[in-house]
Amino acid sequence: DTIAAPADAAIQRIQRDGINGLQHFTQPPPRYSEASLVKKLEELGIGRPSTYASIIEVLQARGYVKLDKRRFIPEDRGRLVTAFLESFFPRYVQYDFTAKLEEELDDISGGRADWKQVLRDFWKSFSAAVGETKDLKISDVIDALDRDLGPHFFAERADGKDPRACPTCAEGRLSLKLGKFGAFVGCSRYPDCRYTTQLAVSGDGTGNGGFEGTKTIGVDPATSEIVSLRKGPYGLYLQLGEAAEGTKPKRVSLPRDAAPESVDLALALKLLALPREVGPHPTDGQPILAGLGRFGPYLKHGHEYRSLGSTEELLTVGLNRAVDIMAQPKGNRRNAAPAIPLRLVGTHPVDGKPIEAGTGRYGPFVKHGKTYANLPRDVAPEAVALDEAVRLIDERLARTGGKVGGGKARRAKPAPGVAPAPAKRPTKPAAKRKAKAKTPAAQDAA
Repeated sequence: DTIAAPADAAIQRIQRDGINGLQHFTQPPPRYSEASLVKKLEELGIGRPSTYASIIEVLQARGYVKLDKRRFIPEDRGRLVTAFLESFFPRYVQYDFTAKLEEELDDISGGRADWKQVLRDFWKSFSAAVGETKDLKISDVIDALDRDLGPHFFAERADGKDPRACPTCAEGRLSLKLGKFGAFVGCSRYPDCRYTTQLAVSGDGTGNGGFEGTKTIGVDPATSEIVSLRKGPYGLYLQLGEAAEGTKPKRVSLPRDAAPESVDLALALKLLALPREVGPHPTDGQPILAGLGRFGPYLKHGHEYRSLGSTEELLTVGLNRAVDIMAQPKGNRRNAAPAIPLRLVGTHPVDGKPIEAGTGRYGPFVKHGKTYANLPRDVAPEAVALDEAVRLIDERLARTGGKVGGGKARRAKPAPGVAPAPAKRPTKPAAKRKAKAKTPAAQDAA
């Protein structure tokens, strides 16, 4: 409680007020943004200012990363490519190799190095690396990727169970597989166990070995089959039971307006029972069916289809409402309402007509009369200036041969003292036809 003071000093008693225990968790480094990634490239000597934009564009275009809240999030495809290169081409993904190659290119442009020798040295080592991998089997590559990416795709579970244990048979081991639609996760006891799931990692790292794409909803009381929510190449879908030899389980796509976390057993069974018969049409007695297709909910009567607005309407629409919907004319893109301009930019300085900016079927645009011009990607309709809009309209009219105020642009009259442009000569075939028509033989034939 007290600390003794030296004998020659005045005694001071230090009272203990209390002890506070503070818990601190070490945070991982933040994800790269565009600015921080460019800064890191500069520090490592990779690339140059003229190539930074193309590097970032390629990373996103090929699906290696995605930009979320201005931060780059690595995608599974990027992880696979990185693991493959690090396993079989480690020299060419090192930071110092890229930086050194940039220096050699600078030496070539400055005349300090022979470009043929640089290419010769590069090809000699690169061809040797390719030669070491040309005899590899697909199974060798999959095993290497499974070893390197195992901690990522098979994260440790909170309950302490083996993350690679198969959730269906509980005996097999989950690992990376390769099929005709790409990589996926499968059980080692195939074909006895046909458990498969999409190659993706869940956000919380729990359930089904740390994977999203397979979630047990419940058990169908009629068939005693397991109803599960899965993620496939074309999105989320519901499945009843498991695949058996020569048969496929019943599946239905999850509607776009249905959140995965809100799907319960009752909703899943209703969707798996589609298409359902609403009732017979009063005119011909043929049934009206309600189903779910690739373009969303629909009604079908004979060979006629009509779209429905929502999943709730799909499951609850009655016969009277279905008959009214089938009686409506089929929608047509040509009859669709035009895009509504967002705002008035200003008036054109030539004819004084308004210039409007909006977003249509093909993206943001500016409109002047019947003339439309697309806006650049970095310009929003709400922020486009009048001078920029006038320039885009004028450039569009120049390409189409029009003019402000309507009509086609006329040929300018020559200035006084300047000879007019020569008339356009007829093409050779036309001249031959005229000459042939004037010959006596042609006149006799006529």
